[in-house]
Amino acid sequence: MSLSLRRRAYDRGHAAERLSVWALRLRFYRILARRFRVPSGEIDLIARRGRVLIAVEVKARASFAEAIGAVSPHQRRRVARALDHFLATRPDLAGLDSRFDVMLVVPGRWPRHVRDAWRLDG
Repeated sequence: MSLSLRRRAYDRGHAAERLSVWALRLRFYRILARRFRVPSGEIDLIARRGRVLIAVEVKARASFAEAIGAVSPHQRRRVARALDHFLATRPDLAGLDSRFDVMLVVPGRWPRHVRDAWRLDG
């Protein structure tokens, strides 16, 4: 992939994250972190609503079907590991329930929020 294509994809991803932040805020979610990265994984957005801590993966694609299909099992494990690291740095949040959501972003459409998109095995 050329440098200019990578840059456009990077910019598109950040724009999708910004749009997702606003969509979540309008639904009374509080954004605690953006682009939380550790060596073992990353989370696009970490939000809280009431007693629930949410790790949010943002996917921007040409269609909603392509976006949801882009969340691989490997990526889900990386998000889960990153959430463990986040909770280790924020023991005040350890008592909250946690959930994994996906924000699907498609050009010209409002983001689609998929709550409880996956669960950890066992």
